[in-house]
Amino acid sequence: MSSRSENPALQHHFDDLQQQYEAANMGMWTFLAQEIMFFGGLFSGYTVYRYKYFGAFVEGSNHLPIEWGALNTAILIASSFTVAMAVRSAQLTRAKSLFNWMIATMVLGTAFLGVKAIEYADKYHHGLIPGPSFHYDGPMAGQMKIFFSFYFVMTGMHALHMIIGIGLMIWLIPKIRRGVFSSQYYSPIENFGLYWHFVDIVWIFLFPLLYLIGREPWIQL
Repeated sequence: MSSRSENPALQHHFDDLQQQYEAANMGMWTFLAQEIMFFGGLFSGYTVYRYKYFGAFVEGSNHLPIEWGALNTAILIASSFTVAMAVRSAQLTRAKSLFNWMIATMVLGTAFLGVKAIEYADKYHHGLIPGPSFHYDGPMAGQMKIFFSFYFVMTGMHALHMIIGIGLMIWLIPKIRRGVFSSQYYSPIENFGLYWHFVDIVWIFLFPLLYLIGREPWIQL
């Protein structure tokens, strides 16, 4: 059994680092299962209303800038690679490499939010944010409002998870610089990687669902 004097990362309520690792890993997977149910509810609601108001939802998709969505997809795919490399660096006790890959992941996450902010600003400029100021000249204004309500709730919740992820990186990076993580203790990095991959996967579903399915490619954005 590993002693706490030999492993300062070992918390008092665990017998050894292996038990601590398994408990943390199980906790993260339980959390992610709850997140799947949460986003699954949003996806289900969107699917029901898309079936009910198909024409309006197709029209709504054509008001989303596909180039911004595609750029953000590329950014998140790149961030999945960088966070995977960060986890691998932690497992190999490569502190400098871990630091660099984590910084790269944070930069990419911030870039994603910057692109999303530009997209939100464009929707505000065109009066497409649901609420008293919502404005759409067309016969399906009410149904379009429902589409954009789903759009902002789904992408907004995803952006919130991105912000939380960046906050976690801000918390982890000083620990990385102090050399806290090693091949014996890397569960916080690995669990963060699982969280970040989950957030990326959610976007991989959001992008085609909101931007691509039923889209009329000849419409000029």
